[in-house]
Amino acid sequence: MEKTISCIVIDDEQLARQFVIEYLDDFEQIDIIAESGKASEAIKLINEKKPDLIFLDVQMPGKDGFEVLENIKHEPFVIFCTAYDKYAIKAFEKNTIDYLLKPLDKTRFDKAVGKAIERIKNNDKNFERLIDEISQQQSQNFSPNLFVQKSEKLVNLPVSNIICLEASGDYTIISSATDQFVSSAGISKLAIKLDPALFIRIHRSTIININHLQELEKHSNGGLSVVMNNKKAYSVSRSYAKAIREMIV
Repeated sequence: MEKTISCIVIDDEQLARQFVIEYLDDFEQIDIIAESGKASEAIKLINEKKPDLIFLDVQMPGKDGFEVLENIKHEPFVIFCTAYDKYAIKAFEKNTIDYLLKPLDKTRFDKAVGKAIERIKNNDKNFERLIDEISQQQSQNFSPNLFVQKSEKLVNLPVSNIICLEASGDYTIISSATDQFVSSAGISKLAIKLDPALFIRIHRSTIININHLQELEKHSNGGLSVVMNNKKAYSVSRSYAKAIREMIV
């Protein structure tokens, strides 16, 4: 018997939720376990019911769809459904299967759900081990140096000297112990060049080098901050906290 995929539909417009639910009738393996029109309620539902998949609108009253993802502990796969295409690039940073524009096209919708089913079906231990093996192989091929611009020159920056990368609009600020550099490449593009065993994303806009991580600060609300060797502190978003928490013994 094929694995049932649990799903929550989140949109502040009831009619939009109905369209998604009706379109999902064609997929017997999708089990809609809840729906919600409020971001705060959606966060609670996701954390309690731990769905495999969510359909998520971007613009909603209170928190938007991205803030929903920032505030959940459970991390489902996501299909965005929105009337706005300007958020598409931002949407594909984490666990996003697809980005559908309203009014929903049934053929496009079915294709997105098909991708979701395939991704979720293959997200077992064997698949994760394969990814780990690939990551280990790739980690041996990362360049130990980056050339970054400083005034009119290109400076050879050893990757080991990088403490932190911070997104700033379309640019990325790269901090070392002694200097800062501005790269015209986006932070996700730069992340591909860096060994994920050493460079950990702690926020959509922040990547740190764990070799320069000095200490962790726990907050009363359960949140975390990292303090780096340069004495700068950065908040860890809940979506990326797992990698940091796994270091705690």
